[in-house]
This record gives sequence, structure tokens and C-alpha cells, in this order.
Amino acid sequence: MYDIIGDIHGQADMLKALLEEMGYSLADNVYSHPTRKAVFVGDFINRGPKIRETIRIIRAMVEKGHALAILGNHEINAIYYSLLDKEGQHLSKRWSRLRMDLNPTLSEFVGDMDEWKSHIKWMRTLPMYLELDGIRVVHACWQDENIRLLKENLPPQKLRKSFLKKIGKNGSPVSKAFWETCKGIDFQLPKDLLVFDRDGRAHRSFRSRWWLDPWGMTFKELSFESRFDLPFYTIPEEIVESRKPYPAKAPIVFFGHYCMKNGNNFLAPNLCCLDSCVSRKGSLTAYRWHGEKKLVAEHLIK
Repeated sequence: MYDIIGDIHGQADMLKALLEEMGYSLADNVYSHPTRKAVFVGDFINRGPKIRETIRIIRAMVEKGHALAILGNHEINAIYYSLLDKEGQHLSKRWSRLRMDLNPTLSEFVGDMDEWKSHIKWMRTLPMYLELDGIRVVHACWQDENIRLLKENLPPQKLRKSFLKKIGKNGSPVSKAFWETCKGIDFQLPKDLLVFDRDGRAHRSFRSRWWLDPWGMTFKELSFESRFDLPFYTIPEEIVESRKPYPAKAPIVFFGHYCMKNGNNFLAPNLCCLDSCVSRKGSLTAYRWHGEKKLVAEHLIK
């Protein structure tokens, strides 16, 4: 059985405490459980105080067979930042701008960039999603069509540079599937509608409830964990694009990415967001799956 763990963002001490609470023990510098396996939903780097230690814990567990891990958007951004041309320059100015988010991570590897490069190579071997014995795990969004495209197009064994360069250009169905899987589905606002956050910055898109069909919904209803308020009127038919909702009888899907500091982690009987905003004074959350087909409140650990 599996213990699915949400976004960690360098909070190694919280991770160790959670693992010990769930009965994992440390031996030979690796945490393990006699009957269970941990599953990490991605975003284990950046922001927190002990990023290097967090990576070491997760990587050791994965390599020894005591855990599984998928890529979050923060790991994917780190991978893209590491892609350089023959002159040692970033392939695109877009990727060079990722430095600000990565500063907390890179600062921990000053003087030992070889270890960081080793971690990047390891991250490139991690999957974008998991289909296990009755459950699904993804970082941000599970859409069947996206998963189908990834199954057909992801390189085996590791994310190759040629594939990443192609995906980085956007525009193709595979690129769309790739980014929506790790970043979710953002709803693009019409040009004549600007939304301002608490800092006065304007936004033309917002995170949406990807598991619902937006047809007939209001902007407010469709918004998911946005850091700004949206209008409470129905989205005009001219700008809405219908999509299939996540089926009620489909396997439980566990994901992270969305800051659920004050919200209910259960979004439906088979939808669980495990990001409890650990990097913003929230908690580190896990779900102990025992084979059930519907979520059980008592199995959630915060």
C-alpha cells in the first residue's frame, strides 16, 4: 500500500517527522517501511530551508525501492534551467529567468555543483504521472487525453534534451499536455477583463478547477486557489471551452501544486489535493491509501 505525500519544498525536518509518524524508520541513511511505500507528488525543491537534505532523502528512498516520485513544475523548471547550448548559455531567455525561483536551491549547492548536476540527471528519469494499483498520481492535472499523449510521446527512461527543446517551444498538442499535467489548466481571461491581486499586479489568467466542465460556470466558481478575487458572473459562451469532467467512477487521483492552506483537501470522493501550503506556514500532508476506491477522512495526515 502507498503513502502519498504532498509538496515538500525543502522542508526536510517536516518530512522526517511525517515519515516517522507514519512508521518509517531510518537505517543506512534511508527511510523505509516494512509494508508500505511512499509516493511523492513533486515540488520537493525551492523555497524551504533544507532543500539539499530533502532531495537526498527522497532520492535515496526512490533508488532503494522504498518510494516513488514524480516531477513537479519546480523540478521541471530546474531541468530546463540546466539545459545549455554548446557555448554554455541558456537555450532561451525564458529559462534564464527561472534563476530567481531557483536561487534558494542553487545556493545550497555552492561549492558542490557536481552533486546538483547529479540530482538533475536523476530528476530527468522521474515520470510525469503514475498509475498504480487502483490510484493515479499527478502533480497538477489529470486529463485522460493529456495522459494518452504523454504515454505515446514521452521518451523512455529519461527526459531527453531534444524532447525538452521541442516541448519548450509550446504550440503542439503534446506540449500542451505536458504543461497542463505539471501546471494545471489556466483559464485565459478576455482582453477587456483585467483582474488585480492584492499587490496590485494585473492578471489575464487564473488557475481553474480542471476536473470540472467550465460550461455554464461563473468565473468565481471555476477559479481554484487563485490569489485574487474573480467576478461572480457566468463565463460568456464565446470564451469558454467545454471539457470532460473527471468521472465519478474513475480511480482516485492524488495531486499537489495548489495551495490548500485553508481548504478541504478532498475535492470529490475520488479527488485529493495534498498541497497544504507547506511553504507558506501551512502543513505537510499525506494520505495513507489502504486499497479503498473512495477517499476516507481518517486516512489523511496533516
